[in-house]
Amino acid sequence: MNTLDKRINALSQLGKLLESLCKSKKDSSYDFWIKKFEKQIILAHQFNNWFTKDYIFLALNHWSKELCENNIILWTKQYEIKDCSDKTVAIIMAGNLPLVGFHDFLCAMLLNYNCLIKLSSDDKILIPLIVDFIESLLPGFKNKIKFVEKPLKNFHGVIATGSNSSFKHFEYYFKNYPRLLRKNRHSIAILDGNESERDLKNLGKDIFNYFGMGCRSVSKIFVPKNYNFDLLFNAIYDFRDIINHNKYANNYDYNKAVYLMSEQKFIENGFLMIKEDDKLGSPIACLFYENYNSISELQKKINSLKDSLQCVVSNLNISNSINFGLSQNPKINNYADNIDTLDFLLKI
Repeated sequence: MNTLDKRINALSQLGKLLESLCKSKKDSSYDFWIKKFEKQIILAHQFNNWFTKDYIFLALNHWSKELCENNIILWTKQYEIKDCSDKTVAIIMAGNLPLVGFHDFLCAMLLNYNCLIKLSSDDKILIPLIVDFIESLLPGFKNKIKFVEKPLKNFHGVIATGSNSSFKHFEYYFKNYPRLLRKNRHSIAILDGNESERDLKNLGKDIFNYFGMGCRSVSKIFVPKNYNFDLLFNAIYDFRDIINHNKYANNYDYNKAVYLMSEQKFIENGFLMIKEDDKLGSPIACLFYENYNSISELQKKINSLKDSLQCVVSNLNISNSINFGLSQNPKINNYADNIDTLDFLLKI
């Protein structure tokens, strides 16, 4: 019988497999699956050049740490978990980062939902392989998972992640269903000029990991007037090789040309442009900034933007902020857009 304990065990085995995959010293008991994953990682990169091997492994390594049995048990103990095997949830996944839709699948699996999964065309290689691995531990599991391309039919609720424009489409199309819908969000960092070099190096991870393409990627910083940007440029110099990625370099050159032709002011270091702008979301290879006068004034602004923000990174006393370098490392019990996915699924 497919019990919660067995599902938790299967997920913890997945965590151990990913840990072995990411380590140079691999666990021989996972040899068969490690070879399969290594082959699919190459294929995922060939299919989507944004998914470099390093960034795929970054995502896999993150999940290897979160999918430990104790983590999952402590998380699920906060809920009255029930078996939802008589229900089907449709999951429409984004594809901007490797495995960005995995957490939704994870939540549905824990509750034993049947799943209709519409994968993004940009990230359709790795999750089916994860399903295959779980099937090897829970025979019959694959019968609960259908990867679909056609319009979704015969489901009880939906989780959909997309752009602001697709959000409006989702709202209309799924208006008669219980729905958890997500749209564009952005992440910011707040500096005061007293950050250590280590802080700013870690901020570089928040800015550059996954080429800055995630909603948890810092796309804008708030700084005091007359902030010395040399401090930031010097600290992030270790990320300079990012410009050797062809698509990133193309975006850098394109956005630089746009700014030059429109006579907009910006500063650059050869792999990142920093520009003053009141918008939250910056283009690839760009980082927006805005000056603030006081923390209290800035806190009010952040509160007014809460529906557009995913993460706030800072050392300062800012509510709900996280430390530098952690924006891309959400815990297993952190939910995108602060909407509790397990709670949503339990109420369908």
